[in-house]
Amino acid sequence: MINYEVPKELLLPYLPYGIELDEFEGKYFVSLVGFQFLKSTIFGMPIPVYGSFDEVNLRFYVKRFVNNEIRRGVVFISEIVPNKIVAFLANTLYKEHYSYAKMNSYFSINHHVKNINYNWKKNNTDFFIKATFDNTEMPITKGSHEEFIYEHYYGYTKVNDKETWEYKVNHTQWHTNKILSYELFCDFELFYGSEFGFLISQQPHSVYNAIGSAVSIDWHIHKMKDETN
Repeated sequence: MINYEVPKELLLPYLPYGIELDEFEGKYFVSLVGFQFLKSTIFGMPIPVYGSFDEVNLRFYVKRFVNNEIRRGVVFISEIVPNKIVAFLANTLYKEHYSYAKMNSYFSINHHVKNINYNWKKNNTDFFIKATFDNTEMPITKGSHEEFIYEHYYGYTKVNDKETWEYKVNHTQWHTNKILSYELFCDFELFYGSEFGFLISQQPHSVYNAIGSAVSIDWHIHKMKDETN
């Protein structure tokens, strides 16, 4: 999770109907995220061939008020995966913003140090996230920026200017690792548009790693619509 502070105005065009931007100490963030889907299932049945894969995405943080509940969630600006079929199905069935690129990942643990690499390619150029962490697992500190980044359990999809889909992601609170060093090579303008080009030279606010866990998704999609004519 490579996290950047960005102007509020940058995110407003991507904000789904009925949803508000979420902030931490008056600041707004996007995160470049590398992670793995492992042993994915649908209705408890393993997905052959395509059940495990890498993903790199760019996301930001939002919230929705439902009665006395605050539902904190994320919106994906773009999600890159190494399978064209996965991208097609996600875009068609769930109105997400997936694209295809050749991609691989590498993980190693040596002398209590964890090395994590994600690599993807476009236009014959190799891009990467490389990070080294202390392998000691630590709980997330309550009220921290790290908690803000990880503790968003809803997903919101902007179908169009008048319709939003909501789904819920369920998992235990993840433990994290202390960052030791990182390298990043990503052409933000190429992948996400000219408005994100400034991130190429901007220093991240923070870099985090979570161990992950079993995850389930409530696909009882709630559709929010503006019926105004």
